[in-house]
This record gives sequence, structure tokens and C-alpha cells, in this order.
Amino acid sequence: MGCLHLPPHALHSIHGGKSLISFIPSPISFLKPNFAVQPNCTSAFSNGYNTRTISLFYPSMLTSGRSVLQGARGMRFRTRSIRASVQPVTEELMEDKTQENPVSGDSIRSRFLDFYASRGHKVLPSASLVPDDPTVLLTIAGMLQFKLVFLGKAPKQVPRATTAQRCIRTNDVENVGRTARHHTFFEMLGNFSFGDYFKKEAIKWAWELSTKEFGLPGDRLWVSVYENDDEAFEIWHDEVGVPVEHIKRMGEEDNFWTSGITGPCGPCSELYYDFHPEMGYLDVDLGDDTRFIEFYNLVFMQYNKMDDGSLEPLKQKNIDTGLGLERLARILQKVPNNYETDLIYPIIEKASELANISYALADDQTKMNLKIIGDHLRAIVYLISDGVLPSNIGRGYVVRRLIRRAVRSSRLIGVKGDGKSNLEAAFLPAIAEKVIELSTYVDSDVKTRASHILEELQREELRFVQTLERGEKLLDQMLADALSSGHKNGTVPCLSGKDVFLLYDTYGFPVEITAEVAGEHGVKIDADGFEIEMEKQRRQSQAAHNVVKIAVENGDLSEIVSDTEFLGYDMLSARAIIESLLVNGKSVIQVAEGSEVEVLLDKTPFYAESGGQIGDHGFLYVTGGESKPVAVVEIKDVQKSPGNVFIHKGTIKEGVLEVGREVEAAVDPKLRQRAKVHHTTTHLLQSALKKVIGNETSQAGSLVAFDRLRFDFNFHRPLLDTELEEIERLINGWIGDATLLQTKVMSLNDAKKAGAIAMFGEKYGEQVRVVEVPGVSLELCGGTHVSNTAEIRAFKIISEQGIASGIRRIEAVAGEAFIEYINARDAQVKRLCSTLKVKAEELTSRVENLLEELRIARNEVSALRAKAAACKASIIASKAFLVGTSKKIRVLVESMDDVDADSLKSAAEYLIDVLQDPAAVVLGSGPDKGKVSLVAAFTPGVVDMGVQAGKFIGPIAKLCGGGGGGRPNFAQAGGKKPENLSSALEKAQADLISILTEKAS
Repeated sequence: MGCLHLPPHALHSIHGGKSLISFIPSPISFLKPNFAVQPNCTSAFSNGYNTRTISLFYPSMLTSGRSVLQGARGMRFRTRSIRASVQPVTEELMEDKTQENPVSGDSIRSRFLDFYASRGHKVLPSASLVPDDPTVLLTIAGMLQFKLVFLGKAPKQVPRATTAQRCIRTNDVENVGRTARHHTFFEMLGNFSFGDYFKKEAIKWAWELSTKEFGLPGDRLWVSVYENDDEAFEIWHDEVGVPVEHIKRMGEEDNFWTSGITGPCGPCSELYYDFHPEMGYLDVDLGDDTRFIEFYNLVFMQYNKMDDGSLEPLKQKNIDTGLGLERLARILQKVPNNYETDLIYPIIEKASELANISYALADDQTKMNLKIIGDHLRAIVYLISDGVLPSNIGRGYVVRRLIRRAVRSSRLIGVKGDGKSNLEAAFLPAIAEKVIELSTYVDSDVKTRASHILEELQREELRFVQTLERGEKLLDQMLADALSSGHKNGTVPCLSGKDVFLLYDTYGFPVEITAEVAGEHGVKIDADGFEIEMEKQRRQSQAAHNVVKIAVENGDLSEIVSDTEFLGYDMLSARAIIESLLVNGKSVIQVAEGSEVEVLLDKTPFYAESGGQIGDHGFLYVTGGESKPVAVVEIKDVQKSPGNVFIHKGTIKEGVLEVGREVEAAVDPKLRQRAKVHHTTTHLLQSALKKVIGNETSQAGSLVAFDRLRFDFNFHRPLLDTELEEIERLINGWIGDATLLQTKVMSLNDAKKAGAIAMFGEKYGEQVRVVEVPGVSLELCGGTHVSNTAEIRAFKIISEQGIASGIRRIEAVAGEAFIEYINARDAQVKRLCSTLKVKAEELTSRVENLLEELRIARNEVSALRAKAAACKASIIASKAFLVGTSKKIRVLVESMDDVDADSLKSAAEYLIDVLQDPAAVVLGSGPDKGKVSLVAAFTPGVVDMGVQAGKFIGPIAKLCGGGGGGRPNFAQAGGKKPENLSSALEKAQADLISILTEKAS
């Protein structure tokens, strides 16, 4: 981990007195590793140089001796005995790793941030991969966390910033592993200006960073500018000194950034690295991936695009840049693709080890699968770490699909088991451990969540393996159907594109595997139809994942009023000034009685909905002479707009409301107390969960309402009754301790160092509010809380259930809501006791006795119905008729009126026994209004002729508005249209006669 992991082509040489590493000959000069150079290979070990790098050397590079090293790629090397011991590269040795390897991925990231920090930029942390933005599924760009600042909808905290942002994009997932640069997970290094500096500084710093900080030669760099951006062209040429022939003007499609149909936009300029300068500068195509790679993009956000397409200059011109870390690492580390940089290659190595193959010797298909594994495991680990768990919707589906692709690719290259002699175990966790090991400088939280990540991966992989096995059975059935259809129609058997896509998307079958298995059975696949289905999915994916929708709207609240001052931590009523009134989103001066209105105040005691806590309720009073109210507004909700403007939503109960008037803002104290009780209780609940089921669990959402609390958390199974009881015991114990809460405001870094837990989905500034229940809980929280845990009074869990894969939900009550819940339950128990004529303590046994009596009665009724059905069956058995010439088959198709499904099944079984083999029976009934039951029973002699009950009954059931299926010899189905039963049975009889006549002739 400590040194630069170079792939097989970046060959090293060892020569006495010379540098241990020599790069491939090139006109570009790079910084050399700064470990001490020794006249023999001992220095590679004594200075902590990883033995993994030695495994890349040619066998002839090390002198022979007794020691033998086995390289990770299957190469064996002999070395002289060495006096110094091999030192493992530990965390302690890695503290100054950026100096050890100036071109390592971690070093590049650090040097970029340091470069801009020294130029007045505030280094800000990466935002979560789960954006605080409903228009975007995942964080797809570095600018996303600053979107509202760019729009002017949120105040800028700093004039300029720099970040290393983790990003996810899956719109080009099919290109991962096939090209040198496509990824699902990548890091975008960026520098941003919010109305501070503009083009000149951005361009000059980008050039200085590239050529001086990272040592890229100017003659290898090319620049693109928007075709009409003469200003950028002149800065690059006249002030930076880039030759005219190395600057390309490009059109709107390539070099003009827009946020949507309307909104902020502007020209952009890009830096490209030239891998083959010997090809000259005539007829150059910067889009040629074999020669160029774009690594730095500068967006000059200077216009607002209007509805008519015209461009208006923005009041605040901004800079938004993005430098691809993986791309720059590829350039500096001199490797042929991003995957072979030290950011990804160690993961590929681990997968190669589990598959017992050599990446260096692998064919292109195997390398592609290894690259997919390396890329996808990074995305999977960081997504799960940020709280995204596998599911069938939204972000969860992204994770599930990536896991399935990784499993599929691993199986294709022969990975089996966890590498620890357990061939049935999940293997993705073993690879993910390498991702976690490399995460230190990307996201330090990943290692603390390691056990949760690995457990979730293991569960999902093993679950998917079962899906794969079901897919194999489905493929067998599809092939049988294709062969049967081809034979019947005299055509070449073929799997439809939809079937191939179903196997691919749902069951994880690669197209090539489906084609190979189908070919072995003489069946082709509809490749064109498959591509049509794939294109549909790509369009959906691009629409969902790759658009950042931002727009400058008329009437932006930040332009109407300033931020609202919140007073609600210390008081429940305050005098305030009406700064603006909104009706149906439009600003007005005056609003009359009876109208719905949104009121914007300069300050307020009302809490606005955030952090899971709902907004306060209360009243706004406008007083006249003698303090009599001349207007009253009932507030039923308070929301917070982008930025920090509180919107009080309510109804004018009396009088007229006007902008500029002073009001008395009064929060309902009883409802506020309920919210405070429930909010503090969620903190206690999280602590109790961690104690009872483990520290790995974390919050995945919450609701703090007046009547209840709801807490979502990550866990893989339902909680046991004993665990729920222990959680209640802990929380009620903490309530009884009457502990005083402590609230502090401190820096985000200090809060994290103190061990404060961040709430799910919340975005924090540099200064945060920390709420502590001493000895129990410490969380970052802007919500309202009780002063003493004794105010909560009592706590009770109402329910615990799963709401998604790996997500559980607890609903509970506390305080006044607890009293109401207990009183309601008590009233219900009293009514039951009165109805059943028993005491409360006898209620359970009485109900159990009633249930047993009911079960016995139902069994007796069922037995009687079965006997009645058998009697009816014995009567209709005589209606069976013979079909076929060479072989006589008894066929019976009848309606049994209102017989229920179970009795219908019994009747069919009776008839099959009576009619004897070969026989085919189809029965139908309408047991209830709007309900149809169908059953098909075929003897072995009929099944052997290729007629299967499960396949036969499905189309018949569709005529009755339903469906069904089953085994070849017995199947049941249902429907919703009893009026169609007669015609459906006629169809069944006609089909049976036709099929069996053909088979038995």
C-alpha cells in the first residue's frame, strides 16, 4: 500500500549505483521516488519498499541466490540473501506517503488541494454520494454540493474553495473495462470561485498546476475553447503562451456547459494530454482516445439562459472546474489506462489472486472482467458506506446492479470462494477488503464501517448466487420453448431479445454466456432485439443519473428577503416583522381573511422542518390599539427554503395581513414539547440500538412528529422480541436517570473528533450544534430537545418492520403520546374483556381457545367440502370422453359451480385416480363473487406425450382475467372474471382435443 503499484509494462531495472526505478523512455521527465538509492536491491526492503513491486521485475533483474519471491502475477524471482528484514508497510510508515511517492494517487490528490489552498482556497470535504438534491439520484460532479451557491439561493460560506469529490456515474456502465477511461466511481478534483476570480486566474492556475506542480511538458498539452470565446483564447495564447496550433476552437456540443433548458451556463475550456506528439498538429482530433485524454475541465459560468434561448450575463460570475484524479494518475504513472494506476490496480491484483490467474498474461476478455471488478468494487464499497443498500429501486438498484455485474465478471474468470479454502463462501468481501484498505485518504469513515460493508456484500452476493441458479433453470425452460416453437413452425429456434435481456438484467447472465449455452442446443439469440432493450435501459439510466437540474427562477426567495434569524432554541414567542407574503408562490403586499398564505419573517421562534423533525404549529398575531388582535394567522407548517429562509404556511383566520407589519409569533408550546420529547428519544433509540445489535448499525432516516417517532436503520434481519424489550428497558432507564442534556456549538472537525454522530442526509457547515446526553449519546443536531431526560416520562415501541432490503423501521411513542397510546390500548382491552366475558389476565388463553375451536371447525368444513366435491366428481366422471386413434386418452373438462379451490383440487385428484392413465382433467369453479378457480391434472401418460399441466392452464386462466401454473402433472390457476369461465372451459376442451388428437394419432 505504501508505494506506487505499477503494472507489468512499467518495467523496472536494478543496476548498481543507479536509481531503483527507471521509467519507459520518454521526452517527459517525472519526479523520481525519493527512497534512498543503494548499490543493491536491499534498499527496496530496508526502506519499506513493498515486495509487491519487486514482483514486477524481469526474472533476470535480480541476481540468483537462495531466497525466492513469488510475484502476484505468477513470476518467480531469485535474490541474494539480504541482511535487512522485509518491513510491512503499516499505517505508521504511511503517514508521510505523499513524499514517498510523488505520483501516487493519494499524493496527486494532496498536491492538488495544497496547490489551491496556498492560493486562498478553503479545502472542503467531499460531499456524500447521496446528494442533498431531489433532482439527482447520486453525486455525479464536484460542483453538486455548491449548486445552490452558484444559483444564489444559498449564501456562500467562502469566496473560493477546493475539493476532492467522490462521484458515481452509471450511464456509461457498459463501457467500463472496455475503454481506458470509463468508470462508475471516480474522484473529481476541483477548484471553485463564487463571484471571486474568473477566467484569467482559473486558466493561469490550471496551467501552472499542470506544468510546474505536476511537471507535464507544455508541448504535450493541448487546449480546447468554445468557438466564440475569444477572451479565453487570448488568455491561453497571449498570457500563458500556448501556441495557436495547440488551441482548438470547438462548438457548443463540446465546449459550452448548460445546466438545463434554462439557467446558469457558460463556455468551458479543457486541457488534453497528448500521448503521441510525434503525430504532429495537422488535422488533430482531440476526441481521439488513442492519442489524447482530457484531464482538466474549466467551466466559466457567466450567463443565465432565458426561456427564449437568449443569454443574459450573470450578476455573479463563477468558476467550476474538474480534474479527473484517475486520468492524471494514468498520465503521471505512465500506464496505458486508468485501471492500472495505483488507485485501482491493487484491487485487480486481489481479484487475480482469487482467480489464480496473472493479469499480465491474461487475454483481453479476462482483463476486461478484472477491470470491471476493480471499478465496480470501488463504487459498491463507497455507496454502501454512504448508506445506500441494495434494493430494486433508485440508488439501491444501482448498488444491486453493480454487485451483480461484479459477481458475474468474477465467476467468468474463475473466482470461487473467499480465498480461505471455503469454495462456497462469498468472494466479493475478500476483494472489498482491498478497497477498504485503500480508502484512508479518500474517505476515512469507510474503515469504521468496514464490518457493515462486508456483511452487506456477503448477504447480497449469496442471495444473487441463488438468483443465478434460478436463472439457469429459466434459461433451460426458454431453450425448450424455443426448440419446440422452431420445430412447430419450421423455423430456426431463437431466443427473443426480451428473454435475453431478462436473463442479463434480472438474473445476471452475460449475453455471451447465454449465446454460448443456446448455441450448444442449436438455438440462436436475437442480438438486435437485445440491443433495443439495452438502449431503452441506457436512456432511462441517463435520464436518472446524469443530469444536474438547476435553474434561476423568477422570484427567488434569496432575492426577496434575507435569511431568517431562528430564536426557537430559547423562546416560544417573539416580535417579528413581515418581510414578504406569498400566495400561490407569487409575492403580494396584502392578504385578506380566509386566504392561504406563506409568511416570511425577519426572525422567528418557529422551527422549520429539517433533520426529520416536522415544523412547529402556532399563531401569528397582528395587534392594534389596546393590544387587541386585528389579524390572526394559524400556522400549520414551517419549511426552510434553499439557504436559510423560513416559510410559515397558514390560513388567515381574521383580519388582513400586510407586508411590513409587526406580528407576535407564538409557537404552540404543547406541540413543541411533544416534538422535543420525540427528538431526544430518537437519539436515545440510536444509542440503544448500537448497544443491543451492534455499533455497525446506523441511521437511515427519521421522522419526529407530534404523535410518534419513526427511526430507520441499517440491519439485515428482524429484531427479536428480547432485543426490542432490551431496547425499551435501556431507554426507560436513561429516562429515569433524569440526565441534563448539554448543547454546544463547535467546529465540524472538533465534533467528529469528539465522536459525535452525524444524522442521515444532513448537510453541515463549518460550525455545528452538538447535542449530548452525557454518558449515552453525542450527535450533531439542529433540532429541538428536552432539557432533562425525565421530561420524556416513558417510551414504548409500537412496531418494528422491514421497509427495504437491509433497512428496518421502528415506530415508537414517548411522553404525552405514550400516555395516549397506553390509554387507547387499555380501552381496547376493556372492550375485549367485556365482549368475551373474561378478566384481562384471562384474555390471552380465551383467545387461544377460540382460535383452536375455529381451526377445528374450519378443518371439519374443509373435509365436508372435499367429500361433497368427490361426490360431485363421481357424478361427472361419466362425462369423460375418448380422444386419439392409436392411443385412447380419457378427457374431462367440466365446471363445478361454486366449489372452492381446495375442494376443486381434491376433485381433480379423485378423477385422475378414477379415469386412470392416460387421462387429462380440467375443472373450473366460481367459489366467490369476482373469483375463478381452475385446476388441470394430467396423468404420466399424457405428460410423456409432451403436454404439461403448468403450461396448459396459464393461457386458459388469462381468459378469466388471471394466471397460474404448476408442475407438469398438476397445476392450479385463478381469475377475476367468472362470467368468462364457460368460454374458457370450452377453449380448454377444444385445445385438449386438438393437442391430444395430434399426439395420439
